[in-house]
Amino acid sequence: MALSRPIYNLLGLYFEQLFNHPLRTKSITSSVLATSANYASQRIGGGKSINKNTLVAYGMFGLVFGGSFPHYFYKYVEEFLQNAGKAKQMYLFLIERLVFAPVYQALSLYFLSRFEGNNHDFAFKNLCKLYWPLLTTNWKYLSLLVFINVKFVPPMLRVLFGNLIGFFWVLFVASKRRKAAEATAAAN
Repeated sequence: MALSRPIYNLLGLYFEQLFNHPLRTKSITSSVLATSANYASQRIGGGKSINKNTLVAYGMFGLVFGGSFPHYFYKYVEEFLQNAGKAKQMYLFLIERLVFAPVYQALSLYFLSRFEGNNHDFAFKNLCKLYWPLLTTNWKYLSLLVFINVKFVPPMLRVLFGNLIGFFWVLFVASKRRKAAEATAAAN
């Protein structure tokens, strides 16, 4: 029971900040989660050293895009669907899967590479190589979790649930990107 008090306090602080400063809270949380997932991916991958460039790239992406893009996207979709009635959740799910996921996946692959210091040509080539396999994997494995989040999770907890999903997704993406970079380096 003693352990639960700090957890409740931390969650209380998080929800208070999310309510009072949603964009800032989502951006900082996304940055911390993306950096943590990338670090975990590198540790699980068994590398001899931690690639600090990718840690910074994931942190920057989370800070710049990870909080703001979903925040504004869902804000405008909610406004657009305000009169959808009972079908609102299904429309939200379909828009998320067919519009948000493809666009966000492309943004993440391109800008992560750019934040790592790669030029446009390399980032675009990396995007073309990884986009479709990652997007289909996203649709295949995350659609059920997104549906649960949209249909059953109370609105107040959706960001937190989405962050948990996001942590494991970033862990997976970081692993795929690292393996692709290793294969490219081995080929050269």
